[in-house]
Amino acid sequence: MNRILKNTAIAVAVMGVAGVAQARDQIRIVGSSTVYPFASYVTEEFGAVTEYPTPVIESTGSGGGIRLFCNGVGEGTPDISNASRRIKASELERCAENGVTDVTEVKIGSDGIVFAQSSENDELELTLEQLFLAVAAQVPQNGELVDNPYQRWSDIDSSLPDREISIYGPPSTSGTRDAFEELVMETASEDMEAYGGEAYTEIRADGAYIDAGENDNLIVQRLSEDTDAFGIFGYSFLEENSRSLNAASIDGVEPEPEAISSGDYPIARSLFFYVKNQHADDVPPLYDYVDMFVSEQMIGEGGYLADIGLIPLPESEREQVRNTVEERKQLQASDLE
Repeated sequence: MNRILKNTAIAVAVMGVAGVAQARDQIRIVGSSTVYPFASYVTEEFGAVTEYPTPVIESTGSGGGIRLFCNGVGEGTPDISNASRRIKASELERCAENGVTDVTEVKIGSDGIVFAQSSENDELELTLEQLFLAVAAQVPQNGELVDNPYQRWSDIDSSLPDREISIYGPPSTSGTRDAFEELVMETASEDMEAYGGEAYTEIRADGAYIDAGENDNLIVQRLSEDTDAFGIFGYSFLEENSRSLNAASIDGVEPEPEAISSGDYPIARSLFFYVKNQHADDVPPLYDYVDMFVSEQMIGEGGYLADIGLIPLPESEREQVRNTVEERKQLQASDLE
C-alpha cells in the first residue's frame, strides 16, 4: 500500500511538473506603435521588479495587433494587444469566431495626434479643413469633386507656407491612421457641402502623403532630414523630440496635455490594450503585468508614463479602469455600438 501511495505521489508530482512546463511565464504583447513606448516602459519595469521574464512586445500597428490577437487561443497567439483606437465590433466578432470569447478592454489614458515639422520652420496654424484639403484624394472645385490638385500649401490658402505638400503618415493598419481619418477626414468632410453631408476618408495616393510604416520614430527621423515635410504621429513622440520638432495648432488649439485631456484639442483620442482572459491560467504573470500597468504609479497624475507623454485619465475614470481589471470584465460587441 505504501508503495502504491508513493508511486501515486510521484505520478502526481510528475504531472505537476509537466503542467508547469507547458505553462508560459513570458507574456507576449503586440499592437499599436503609439502605445508601444508606454507598454515598453511597463514591460521593462515588470522584468526588473518581478520574478518573471520581461514580456516580449512587438509594434505591429493597432489593426495588425488585433488581427494577431483574434487569431485564436493558445501558445502561438498574443496575450495582449495594444491599440490607439477602440477595437471594432467586427473585430471582436472575429475574435469570438476564432474562440477568443473572453476579452477585457483596458483604457490607459489619452493622446493627441500631432501634425509636426522640423523646428527649423516657423510654427504653423491650421484648420481641420485645411489639413483635410492637403490629404484628401478628392477635393471640391467649383461645386464638384476633383482629384486633389494642391501641390503646395499656399495653393490651399495664400496665408500658408509656399512649401510642397509632403506628409509622412501612418499606414492603413495603424490606429493612428484610423483615428486621423475619423477625427480629421470625417469631421471636416461632413461639414463641407460638396460631400453631401457624407464622411469622406480617402487619402491621396499621388505622392503627397507618404506611407511611412508603423514606426513613429522613423517619421521623426525623416523630419530631421526632410525639413520641408510634415509628419503625423502621437503626442508622446512630440514630447520626446520637443527640441527638434514643433506641431501645428489645429483650429487655434495647441496639442498640449490639458487640451488633449479635456478634448479641446480636435485630434484627441483614447489609448487601450486588450487582455485575453483565457490565457490567464496558462500565463501566470498576465494579470500581475496588467495590475502594474493600471497602477497610479504608472498611469496616474505624475506617474512614470505621464513623464514620457501619456495624458492621464481623470481620477474617477482611472479607478473605474482598475475595477474593470479586477473584475476581468468581459467586453461585449454591444459595448462598442
